[in-house]
Amino acid sequence: MLSARNMGCVLGVVWALAGLGPAQAQVAPSAGQIEHYTGLLAAAHRGDGAKLRELLSKKAGLEVRDAQQRTPLHVATHARQYEAMRLLAAAGADLNALDDQRYDALTIAAVANDEEAVTLLLGFGASARNLTSPYDGTALIAAAHLGHVGVVKRLIDAGAPLDHVNNLHWTALIEAVVLGDGGRRHTDIVRLLLDAGANPRLTDRDGNTPLKLAQARGYADIQRLLAAAR
Repeated sequence: MLSARNMGCVLGVVWALAGLGPAQAQVAPSAGQIEHYTGLLAAAHRGDGAKLRELLSKKAGLEVRDAQQRTPLHVATHARQYEAMRLLAAAGADLNALDDQRYDALTIAAVANDEEAVTLLLGFGASARNLTSPYDGTALIAAAHLGHVGVVKRLIDAGAPLDHVNNLHWTALIEAVVLGDGGRRHTDIVRLLLDAGANPRLTDRDGNTPLKLAQARGYADIQRLLAAAR
C-alpha cells in the first residue's frame, strides 16, 4: 500500500501533468469561509433544516455561490448534511452545478467516499455522466483512483461512462492501476469495471494498456484479471 509520502509524490506528478497545484484540487470550505457564510450557505453547512425551510419558503436563491462558486448543495454535500441535501434538491437546486474547479456534488461525494450522499444524489437525479474536475474526468474516474469500491459500484449502476478518457489520457480502469496500490480495493474495482464492460485495450498517452501498467507495478491479482479480459 502506498505510504502518505509516496501518495503525495504520485499526486504531485498528476498536478504537474495537469498544470495545477495542490490548492487547486477539490477542497471543502475552510473554517474562515464558513465563518462568513450567511443565508442558505450557512444553513446548508449547519444542516439547519428549520432555517432552510424558512429561507426556501421565502424563495431564497438556490444557486447562491461562495467565493469558490460552491452552491448550498455543494456545501451541504461537503458537510455530509443529508437532510439539507434533501431539502435543497426538493426545492429544485441544480444537481449538476459545478464549482470553480468544475466539481459537482456527486463527484464531491464520490471523492469523500460518502456512499449515502452518492445514493441520495443519484436518487434525486444527479447525472453520473457529468464531465467534472480540472482533469475533464468523471465521478467514476475519481472513485476508481481512490479505491472507493461501493461508490464505484453505485456509479456503474447509474450509467457512468466506463471508458471516458480524461485530459491525462487515463480511463477509470487505468487510474485504478496507476493511482491505486494494487491491493484488494483497487483489484475489486478493476473487476467491477471489467465485469461492466470497460475496455481493457484503451491505452494511456504512451500506448500502455492497463495490463502493461499493472505488470510494471507488479500488481499480480490485477494482472490476472486484465490478462483474462483481453
